[in-house]
Formats: sequence, structure tokens, C-alpha cells
Amino acid sequence: MSDTPTQGPLRGLRVLEFAGIGPGPHCAMLLADLGAEVLRIEREGGNGWPNPVVDRGRKRLTLDIRSDAGRERCLALAENADVLIEGFRPGVMERLGLGPQPMHARNPRLVYGRMTGWGQDGPLAHSAGHDINYLALSGALAAIGTPDGPATPPLNLVGDFGGGSLYLAFGILAALWERERSGQGQVVDAAIVDGVSSMMSFFAGLLPGGRISLERERNLLGGAAPHYRCYRCADGREIAIGPLEPQFLAELLRRIEAPAELLAGCADPDHWPEQGRELADLFARKTQAEWCALLEGSDACFAPVLTLAEAARHPHMRQRGVYRDIDGVLHAAPAPRFSRTPGAIRGSVAANDWD
Repeated sequence: MSDTPTQGPLRGLRVLEFAGIGPGPHCAMLLADLGAEVLRIEREGGNGWPNPVVDRGRKRLTLDIRSDAGRERCLALAENADVLIEGFRPGVMERLGLGPQPMHARNPRLVYGRMTGWGQDGPLAHSAGHDINYLALSGALAAIGTPDGPATPPLNLVGDFGGGSLYLAFGILAALWERERSGQGQVVDAAIVDGVSSMMSFFAGLLPGGRISLERERNLLGGAAPHYRCYRCADGREIAIGPLEPQFLAELLRRIEAPAELLAGCADPDHWPEQGRELADLFARKTQAEWCALLEGSDACFAPVLTLAEAARHPHMRQRGVYRDIDGVLHAAPAPRFSRTPGAIRGSVAANDWD
């Protein structure tokens, strides 16, 4: 893994991470990629989910945080930290003597980031849950899937990482900005149900005017529309099309030599099932590679459906350096990108303390 010296726009930021699973570690990875110095507190044996990609860029310290010595060590480390990240159930850090109150007594400037699914309060706050449950309660999952089947969870991208780690990172950076004026840290309560609900704002804003439907058989962006879905090719591979605008749809239909009538009825959901069958039959006549040769790079809003390994080899992704193969493992490059202070992929090392 890269031994690039610490760089990036967050250089000099010190983050104390209490090892967890999923969105908390992903948030810490994002901060580390952009130059933050992250010290992870781990229990003996780790968290059971070792991940060479998400766990990159840390210094690691094994402590028994349930012991008096471990607790005191954590409090002492917090004195020199800017940010703390923890993803335990509400009340766990308080029972350990490591909640916001004792931490802020040691370091009033500390930004204390808390990552949960349900949030720090509410009737479900102490219940177990996973991404699929948070999506279900937020109104997002009901809109995903086919009309004749149950809702389909979209991996754990939308909840854990979209509504979770990204909102935690956003909250942490916002709190750091506010600290520049007040001199005080604060608690960031990042709940996946909050983040996903925020992400649903686009749809909530369009519903009252009838601009979109979240009913699966009439959802323009959910796969019901024939011009915004995936199709299987002659070789069993898939392609994705999304020409929502009339001029882009016209470009697609012209290139694939489809009947012009398809353009006329695309705005009417009653015509979608038949149009979808026509396009499915048409796309099944060529292989994925043949459709790529015909459509890729045009305004037809087209892309092949690729595996992760294939995505890393695609010319566009390869030219931008989106993925790097490090010791046989694909690592996504730090994102977003910066013109003067680029981030970097760094390895993890054992540590006794901050430098």
C-alpha cells in the first residue's frame, strides 16, 4: 500500500475512532483518505469484519476500554483529538465512562460523532437493526422493486453509506467549521433514518405536484419506465439505459433503429409495459459488447452493467484512476478530488499514541 506522506485538505486533523462495523469505519476512511490522522481503538481480536479497503489509513491501538486503565487511556487520547467517531448503541459509551460529558470535560473542543441506525433517542433507539430496516422505516425501500414482488434492498449503499457515513462526515465537518467561531465542540447525532429521509427530499418535493410517482408500476426512476431500466442482451449480459429527456431518447431510438412510436408514448405509464417488452426484444438481439460499440459515448444515456472487477478495467474508469489494485485488492481512489491538496491511499500501522 502507498507510503505517500500525509497530505490532503484534512492534514493536521486528529480523529479518534472506536472500531465498529459499516458506516463508522467508512467515515473514518473518508477522513483518512483526505489527510486526517486517524487513531483506531480496537479490542483484542478486532471487530470480526476485517476489511483491507475500508480499514486503510489508520493507526491502530488495542485497548480494553472496559478496564479502568483502558478508559483512562481513551480519555487522555481524546485530549489531543479534534474528532471522535463511535457507532455503539445509545448509552454504551456512557456506561463505559467515555460519553460526551467526560470527553468534553477533558477536551471542550472535541467534535463527538455518533453513528447509529435509529438515532440517539426515540422508541426504537435501543433496538437492533440493519440497513434494510432503516430504509424500510424511511420510506425509501417501498419504492424499490418490481410491482409483482417484495421490495428489493439496494445493497447497503443507500442506508449505511449514503444516509450514514456520508452524513456523519458532513456533520463532523460542519461542526468543525462552527468550532472555528465558537471554540467549542459538540455532539453530532448521525442516524441513518435521518440521512435517508433527507435523501428522499427530492422525491418528497416532486410528489405534491404529481411530477413523480413512488408506486413501483409508475415510478419513472425506479425501473418501471422502459427508457430508464436495465435490459438483458443476447449473451446474457446486461445494459442500462436512462434517456429521460426527449432529445436523448430520440438519440437512443435512432441508434438502435427502434420504432419512432416509442418516443410518443414514453410519458404515459399505461404504455410502459408494452414498450418495455418491445425494447427487451430489441436489446436481446445483440451482445453487450455490440451495444457498447453502438451506443457508448453517445447522448443515448447508456452504460454496460459491469462487475466490480470489470468496472476497474473500463477505459473511462482506468484513465481517471478510479480504482487501484493493491496486493490483489481493489481500492477506490480518495473522493472527491482536490486541485491543490489531493488525498492519498495510505496503509494502516500499529501505534502506541499520537505522534
